[in-house]
Amino acid sequence: MSQVFSILIGAALVNNLLLSLPLAADVLRSARVQALGPASALLIAMAAPLAWLLQPLNLQALQLLVFLPLLAALAWLSLQLLARLRPALAQPGLWPLLLGNGGALGVMLLSQPLNGFAQALALGVGGGLGFWLALQLFADLLDRVEQCDVPTPFRGVPIMLVSAGLMGLALLGFNGLGAA
Repeated sequence: MSQVFSILIGAALVNNLLLSLPLAADVLRSARVQALGPASALLIAMAAPLAWLLQPLNLQALQLLVFLPLLAALAWLSLQLLARLRPALAQPGLWPLLLGNGGALGVMLLSQPLNGFAQALALGVGGGLGFWLALQLFADLLDRVEQCDVPTPFRGVPIMLVSAGLMGLALLGFNGLGAA
């Protein structure tokens, strides 16, 4: 059980899919993040256990060929579930962003060597929550940077890259958490 907890915390904080493993940097505007965050978290949470369940088929050479259509179906399903659970968050145009989510594909590939369904589920839930957290933090950061007086050479992409690096370093502080 402690290994499941370690995977859950590790996927959410230590090996964050967006910051530590740059798998899924998407559009970071507040209106879209409010819908993209939960939809991505749901997609990632569903993708890891599904990929683990497909492990007995021995699809090493065909993983991407099988996983990509599954991700398309899961992206559609997560948007449908989001629209039913929170109709105010449903926005058109999120399906391509979810479909191109490298975090979901990454978590599907990372769940293959795990030993049990609970570990794959913990990886999916932790990775999804960590992805949602990172999206929300980046959206807030973008809003703050736009309101601040940033020196001319650092405006735009440079200040965002510096901020992303500092945020990634801050999350590396959790690196020893859960280690025996």
